Amino acid sequence: MAINIKQIERRDFDAARKFALDGMHLSWYVNNKVELYLYSKYVLYLELTKSTMVLGAYEEDRLVGFLFANFRGDKVVYDSWFYRLYMSIVEKFMNFFSKDDISGPYDRANKEMLEDFMKYKPDGELTFFAVDPTLKGKRIGSLLLDELTRRKKGKLIYLYTDTGSTYQFYEKRGFTVSGKRDLILPIKGKELPLTCYLFSKKL
Repeated sequence: MAINIKQIERRDFDAARKFALDGMHLSWYVNNKVELYLYSKYVLYLELTKSTMVLGAYEEDRLVGFLFANFRGDKVVYDSWFYRLYMSIVEKFMNFFSKDDISGPYDRANKEMLEDFMKYKPDGELTFFAVDPTLKGKRIGSLLLDELTRRKKGKLIYLYTDTGSTYQFYEKRGFTVSGKRDLILPIKGKELPLTCYLFSKKL
């Protein structure tokens, strides 16, 4: 499998959104397929509008994985008034209809971990990262991280993840656990124990 790493193209944003559905448990935050579609687009636009590097892994012309990152001092690659309008509308929709306070405790845990980590003065954040779920084990994620390292060697980065995701991938790639918080999240009438992590690495 020959993989080419380059800037992701707009036409592939929806494919990236679908890849993220598999690994980011976005279904926790919604009640049906329509809400899941709207919310997954919201997450995509949220990360796009703060990312200064947007890498896509391509097999010929087909997107098979992506990595977004935000580095201090660099310019955001993709931004538009439409993305921000969409996010504003969906935020109001979610706040009105959501019955469970899931994002609040999760966001607070991430904020606390970042406040502790900022003393190390990180250069950037890995903001959004997923691979075609049908191609896991093909080293696509490793190739994307290798390209990130080539472009930003020596930079200190961090990322958020949790026990609901494949956090072991980062451990195998030399990332360090720099923050940890244990939570109980109310999800659709049940209580879910979850551990949130902040991982870091000097590229």
